[in-house]
Amino acid sequence: MNLFKVIEEIEKVDPEFNERISPRRDAIKNITSFGSKVAIAALPFAVATIFKKAYGASSTPTAVNDVLNFALTLEYLESYFYNQGAASSGLIPAADATLYFNQVQADENEHVAFLKSVLGSAAIASPSFDLTAKGTFPNVLTNYTTFLAVANAFEDTGVRAYKGQAVNLIGNQVVLTAALSIHAVEARHASAIRSLRASYGATITPWITGSASVSNDTGIAAINANYGAGASGYPAENNVMQGGVDVTTLASAYGSTTPYNVACEAFDEPLDMTTVVNIVTPFFA
Repeated sequence: MNLFKVIEEIEKVDPEFNERISPRRDAIKNITSFGSKVAIAALPFAVATIFKKAYGASSTPTAVNDVLNFALTLEYLESYFYNQGAASSGLIPAADATLYFNQVQADENEHVAFLKSVLGSAAIASPSFDLTAKGTFPNVLTNYTTFLAVANAFEDTGVRAYKGQAVNLIGNQVVLTAALSIHAVEARHASAIRSLRASYGATITPWITGSASVSNDTGIAAINANYGAGASGYPAENNVMQGGVDVTTLASAYGSTTPYNVACEAFDEPLDMTTVVNIVTPFFA
């Protein structure tokens, strides 16, 4: 094992690693002076000790805890929402519960349990929620169409919230991998619920569709107003600039250029923490 190569790779994802581990590099070099057999036998223990000293007793730095507690708050909201929906007699049709919501509910409860286990004593307690959003959706637990619309908004927001925080977890690859795993499941939830809404007559696709004038297609003006983009939809989902490239100018199956809505659909935009907080604040009691 080329330990110094490993260290170089770690430094790529944790810019502070070099500072953390130096002057401990000399300790690694000294191990090799005892002879190859001794060095090989001692290496795992030496590396473990050095890493523990470099990162301290806690494996989740405060900045990572902040991100995880932010995610936990969103998961608390979603978990509570689906638990309340399942407990509301006659709200969710039996077929939809079997095909969709039993699994979604179980997933969200699992996400809460997982994040709490990672955070340990640093995990925040669940706040109280008002699923009517201060009276905006008074029939959310009695009208299935409203329930689906709010579920759509929560899932779309969750997908983009995880995406927005990924950059803050780059220094902790284990946590980042777990967060991206949850992000992928949230994306599946969003797609499934969008498809379900469409089956009940909503003009919507399994993916977010934008245009030059409309940010997306949720059609939930009462919620969209909290996104900072007015009633037209989530901010930035009609963005066609990616990495400095105007995607509409690229040749595609549609011809020498790419239609605006297709360019939007090909990319899913992150949401920053401030915007996410604005979205969910009305649902807190």
